[in-house]
Amino acid sequence: MIEPRSLRQFLVVAEELHFGRAAARLHMTQPPLTQAIQKLEAQLGVRLFERSSRSVALSPAGAALLPEARRLLAELEALPALARAAAEGRQGRLRLGFVSTVGFGELPRWLRRFREQQPGIQLSLREATLDVQLQDIAADALDAGFVIHAPDALPSGFEALPIAREPLVLALPAELPQAGRAQLAAPDILDLPLVIFPREISPSLFDAVLGFYRAHGRAPQIAQEAIQMQTIVNLVSAGMGVAWVPESVMGLQRSGVVYRPVAGPVPVSATSLIWRPGAPPAVQRFVTHVREGLGMA
Repeated sequence: MIEPRSLRQFLVVAEELHFGRAAARLHMTQPPLTQAIQKLEAQLGVRLFERSSRSVALSPAGAALLPEARRLLAELEALPALARAAAEGRQGRLRLGFVSTVGFGELPRWLRRFREQQPGIQLSLREATLDVQLQDIAADALDAGFVIHAPDALPSGFEALPIAREPLVLALPAELPQAGRAQLAAPDILDLPLVIFPREISPSLFDAVLGFYRAHGRAPQIAQEAIQMQTIVNLVSAGMGVAWVPESVMGLQRSGVVYRPVAGPVPVSATSLIWRPGAPPAVQRFVTHVREGLGMA
């Protein structure tokens, strides 16, 4: 192993091309410096300097080593600051999952400002449903994630920051008679075919939707299942059925689709940022950033 001290000694001699002046810069005498350079040359198996009684010059091997020695020493000098930045959450990586509905809210603004404020953190994003995010966090493939769930039904074993609670509204094909009403009542919609996400991707929210039908003495007529909210809305546009969607999804405009509130108690969705206890400092810094964005700091 080549020691950093040996590289520094080589670098100073290469800059001075004079062993006496180099020794003075290094606060040592010339004989030990000469011996140190000879030892480094023996380690490398090459001559680094061409010496004569009147001059010192870099050999081809020394000239090739010089920029690499500078680079290595610069990286070594940067290590303490890098370690402090990582410990403070200003350096590192953040692998973030998110459900599609979060993209209709404040997420784009939070991400843009976080990148501007924390350039040392490498941010990677993955759109994924709740079940996939939980698997990825368990497998150490994600550090944190924005998930959607029914209120008071957070996954266990996580720290969480509540982001939003919003009622579900109904997305309907525009050609349905009910689409012409400003507000719907439960009897208007109970028998309409339903487009919904599979239960495994968000069990608590799926159960909340089914609970709405059971509370009215009905079972939903599930016509189609789809995973992504955009796909669900597209299926509504195609006339496959109606769909319960978070209120924020009303920003997703599709030809042939209208959104209507439903009177009375309706299912409610909650969005949370979740992460494992003891998550890396970069995660904690992002949580603080989101908390400030919510006005909770």
